[in-house]
Amino acid sequence: MSKRVLVAMSGGVDSSVAALLLKEQGYEVIGAHMKLWDFVDVGGDIYRDGRCCTLDSITDCRFVCDAIGAPFYVLNLSAHFRDTVIDNFVSEYRSGRTPNPCVRCNSDVKWNAFLRKAQELGCDYIATGHYAFIEHGTNGRFFVRKGTDATRDQSYVLWGVTQEALSRTLMPLGGLLKSKVREIAHQHGLRTAAKPESREICFVVDNNYRRFLSDFEQKRGRQFEPGEIVHESGKVLGRHEGTAFYTIGQRKGLGISHPTPLYVQRIDVDKHEVVVGDNDGLYKNELVAEQINWVAASPDEGAFEAEVKIRYLHQPGRATVTPLTANSARVIFSDKQRAISPGQSVVFYDGDILLGGGLIA
Repeated sequence: MSKRVLVAMSGGVDSSVAALLLKEQGYEVIGAHMKLWDFVDVGGDIYRDGRCCTLDSITDCRFVCDAIGAPFYVLNLSAHFRDTVIDNFVSEYRSGRTPNPCVRCNSDVKWNAFLRKAQELGCDYIATGHYAFIEHGTNGRFFVRKGTDATRDQSYVLWGVTQEALSRTLMPLGGLLKSKVREIAHQHGLRTAAKPESREICFVVDNNYRRFLSDFEQKRGRQFEPGEIVHESGKVLGRHEGTAFYTIGQRKGLGISHPTPLYVQRIDVDKHEVVVGDNDGLYKNELVAEQINWVAASPDEGAFEAEVKIRYLHQPGRATVTPLTANSARVIFSDKQRAISPGQSVVFYDGDILLGGGLIA
């Protein structure tokens, strides 16, 4: 009997081709689109936005499933997504941190709620269009390896996925280039073959984070406290409308005048201060990671050398990672890194193998 797999379909070309390839490999494919947010909560234009969770995206998924002969479902996970991802996103910014909601979505929605739906449908696996590999190591652990296409590798956002979830996940695009994926889609006449992609956060539909944060809080009867923009010397340079609107390393949009370029150095939520200074002050060689999920590595192995990324598009830096507890570690870089931002994901690699990751404290 063929293994049954529930494919997470966004309405884009990647998940469309993932479903197609699995069908050709003999799996019993079921397509499912996760409706993750409502326009009434996040704003935006329901008719013009082309990302996931729109009517157009759902229609594209249905056409692709019809083309490959697979049933299709829409799963309304918007309440769960709001409570676990969007609320956390806003809360982190309120706390002076810079979150990566895609990481939380992966661990708490795609490999939690979606996996439960797959079990309800009697599926053996779930599958996604991520550009990464999942492999079973000789030590018995499942681990993630970088995708072949270095420009599309998505291993960075997968550090939070558990061993149990990895054991039940398929990623058929790991060995393909993006250009090949589009070629396959064109060859099979898939509706999504030429569809443009977006790397922005799906629920901030206009890419305006300040607008999103303000509107989201206003609907809940809350607002952000104004405060001062302060130079590291202590001199007040201006005012701001809320610390949540700033991130470490930010230069543009500060609304202040100074003879030399200034950048956000730190955010003091208690004092409602945004502290700015010269670019040199952004370089640090140490951080503490918390809420770590060890994927291929184990904290029992002690300190180890790794390539470490502190942002999705960051060039990894060599560092020593020393576990402090079962889910925290100190990271000391060989060379200083720019704009280490609390709340962002820090991810450890051995070559192309994802060792684990956590949040910058």
